[in-house]
Amino acid sequence: MITTQAEVPTTHGSRYLQQLCKHWAHKLEVAFTPERGEVKLPDGAVATMIAGEAALAVHITAPNAETLARMKDVVARHLDRFAFREAPLPFDWHDAAA
Repeated sequence: MITTQAEVPTTHGSRYLQQLCKHWAHKLEVAFTPERGEVKLPDGAVATMIAGEAALAVHITAPNAETLARMKDVVARHLDRFAFREAPLPFDWHDAAA
């Protein structure tokens, strides 16, 4: 498994993670509170989001580099859609082996 994480500066992290989790709950396995969300993405990937006062921490785990790259794009595009007033959000991804 490989992982990536990004700290996305925003004061609306809780709102965005809840919107994203509700949106994906129609098709994917999702668990969330206002402060933390976890989504089981396709192809064995998992996205975890933690909302802070000044940033939304996004962590993705995937079985391989191709899936990780795809899921980074999917998560960023969806968050940008909900954050349209701030978009594009700055995602500074940091990849590592799990």
